Amino acid sequence: MAQHRRRAPKVRPEVTALLDDPTTDVLVIGAGINGVAIARDLALNGVDVTLVDRGDIASGTSAASSRMVHGGLRYLENGEFRLVREGVEERNRLLANAPHQVRPLPTTIPLRTVLTGLAQAPARFLTGKQIGPQKARGALLVKAGLWLYDAYSHAGRAADGTSVPRHRFVGRRRSLEELPDLDPATIATATYYDAMVGSPERLALEMADDAAEAGGARVATYVSAAGHEGDAVVLRDEVTGDTLRMRPRVIVNACGPWTDLANGVLGEPTSFMGGTKGSHIVVDSPALLHACRGREIFFENSDGRIVLVYPMHGKVILGTTDIPADPREPARCTEEEVDYFIELAARVFPEIPVSRAQIVFRYAGIRPLPAADASEPGRISRDYRVEEGALPDAPDVPVLSVVGGKWTTHRALGERVADDVLDRLGVQRFASTVAAQVGGARGLPRLDDRDEWIVTNLPGLSIGRGQTLLARYGSRSAGVGVAETYDPAAASRLATLPDYSVGEISWIATREHVVRLEDLVLRRTTLAFEGRLGVSVLRELADVVGDAVGWSWRRRRAEVDATVALLADAHGVDLAGPARAHRPWSLP
Repeated sequence: MAQHRRRAPKVRPEVTALLDDPTTDVLVIGAGINGVAIARDLALNGVDVTLVDRGDIASGTSAASSRMVHGGLRYLENGEFRLVREGVEERNRLLANAPHQVRPLPTTIPLRTVLTGLAQAPARFLTGKQIGPQKARGALLVKAGLWLYDAYSHAGRAADGTSVPRHRFVGRRRSLEELPDLDPATIATATYYDAMVGSPERLALEMADDAAEAGGARVATYVSAAGHEGDAVVLRDEVTGDTLRMRPRVIVNACGPWTDLANGVLGEPTSFMGGTKGSHIVVDSPALLHACRGREIFFENSDGRIVLVYPMHGKVILGTTDIPADPREPARCTEEEVDYFIELAARVFPEIPVSRAQIVFRYAGIRPLPAADASEPGRISRDYRVEEGALPDAPDVPVLSVVGGKWTTHRALGERVADDVLDRLGVQRFASTVAAQVGGARGLPRLDDRDEWIVTNLPGLSIGRGQTLLARYGSRSAGVGVAETYDPAAASRLATLPDYSVGEISWIATREHVVRLEDLVLRRTTLAFEGRLGVSVLRELADVVGDAVGWSWRRRRAEVDATVALLADAHGVDLAGPARAHRPWSLP
């Protein structure tokens, strides 16, 4: 009887590119938002840069953000004026450079007192510590902070004049007219503007594509740093288990909360990091969604923690926590944290109950904060710095470790690190990312020109369909449109997801670094976030992706099973229960 051998996984093209040329000017380890920003800046300045990550692009901390783009109003209280100014400048630049993903977000602070917090504020500002019992910030303290925040915000307009409106205060009657579901104990509200990013993972992906397409960078996901040999870094393909040696002139460790662990692998243990866990839940509550009236509700809970409630993709995000975390352990949103979120929702909208049954998604991540002994985790600085080391057996190969940073300031951080690297390489900067539009923002039509753009760039698609693709991909939707209208089979809609087509999913699978099914449902789309997944959905998606990239039947089944397990473990989504059961696949 003939024996059937299991075929070894095929080497991916991005790994082949590393094998063909195992040298690079700069090896960036970590494809979170900061690593991607560094690689993009370097690549656009002609540097031979290689970007690798043990997982997917923006699959760690960058995927676990609150999806806010903000200057950090509360950092003013810590005296971090440089960070706030940089934050609002970068927020405005993102509104200008990525308008297909980043949009203004009206943010309302409900207030219950006038004078409280004034006595404590100077001590917090001067010492960085809470003196005495925590007291809520009253209207006068919030007013002072917002006045200064507006001053920074409008001084930091983007190159095209992009900024946000100034704040406004209204009293109790007007507050309850505008937001009638607020706690009646509210005496006033302050509303100011920051911004939100609809899909931070997609924005990071488009920046990585900018680095590859415009700058020639090599991007390899599911490739980890596994060790060092002389002047080489040992990289491991997490799909096949194969290893290769990459010889860089400079190494940038942008692994976020895992920076110390990566340095240990590279032979130089460090203790730079001291991250905290932040968790969120996403609830499907039409009443809570309506109560927000399109605004983020940003307020101080009874424990002093600043928390938020705001609409996103037809659902409502509730967050966040700030708990010391060990990067060696997976970050998970616990039941205790869920209780906390349910209680905080009742604090701001007491007549709208939130229950566990309404939760469609939960997520948690570890902030890449510097090691600190602050008594309050929320007061640890979100600023960043770069620490220098070297490979143990190759002291002329520097290892630059990025410590700290936050999502909003990724471009500025990338520029600062890139300047350091360019200086070390003796390369003159000739390109700036200050006004460089990201991915699908390039060629994005104005709102009143979109129908005409669709007719010209998405021939064969209806205006409605074109608007859907524009909202998802910006100007990159032109490529999706070609894939969708290639033939009748590509134009057909998915049975389980009729707002997606076969051609659209195939385009994502072949053009956007999809290695695993989880990449598609968690980061290339918002399907998991919106609670739209079921086993039958995953099976159909696995078939479309499998047809596009050549997955075997066995691989398709394994990807579905792995995604079901991941959703249950990391995101509290149970697709394997009796209510979700479906008949097993049959062999083709």
